[in-house]
Formats: sequence, C-alpha cells, structure tokens
Amino acid sequence: MLKRGFWCECWTEDLAEQQRPALLASFDAYSAPQADRWVSVALRTISPALDSDASDEAWEWLYEDRIETRRALLRAEPCTVSVTHANTRITWTIRPVLFLPLAHRQGAELPTCAYDFKPHPTE
Repeated sequence: MLKRGFWCECWTEDLAEQQRPALLASFDAYSAPQADRWVSVALRTISPALDSDASDEAWEWLYEDRIETRRALLRAEPCTVSVTHANTRITWTIRPVLFLPLAHRQGAELPTCAYDFKPHPTE
C-alpha cells in the first residue's frame, strides 16, 4: 500500500567555494502542514544566528510566503525555501512522493548475504 507524503531536505552551499551543495538534513512528512512546519521550525530556530538580511528573508517567508508554500504543497507541487547568510545559502526543498512500505523485520530471519554488506565512505 503506497502512502502519499513529502520528502524534505535541507542543503547548504558555500557561495565562495566551487563545491557542490551538502545535504544537511532530511525528513519524511506525511502531510503538507507537517512538511512546511519542518521548514518553519528550522527557520525560527536559526533566525537569531543569521545576519540581518538573512533573518529578514526568513521572517518574510514565515509571515508572508509560507501560505503560498502550503497551498503549493496541497496541490502536490514541489517547493523551495532559501536564505543566504554571508557566503552560505541554506535551501529547504519539499517534494511530493509516494512512500513504499518496507517489510517488517522483527521475527524474520535475514538472508546470510545481508550481513556481508559493508558500506563504503562517500566522497
């Protein structure tokens, strides 16, 4: 049984460097309010540490643009919220997804090959 929801991510990007953005956090939301609340809580939490321009961007989204984000999510449209603090851009993305159910592992014997997997470090 598929369940509709939203995949939320927070990315940071150093605008002074020629590096790829870095994934900072991700979250699986099961409703539009839950998805935009994740961004809202993050922005409210970091806003005191932001420079004045970035703080203004954050509060503008919280008080003026958040409703448009919520409406877009209710129409199952992807959304992006960004603030730029000094040389760092912080971007939250929210995309509609279908969550697949996973097999319940309790009481189940995994195949022996499951224990052979060794994760490799990423770049």
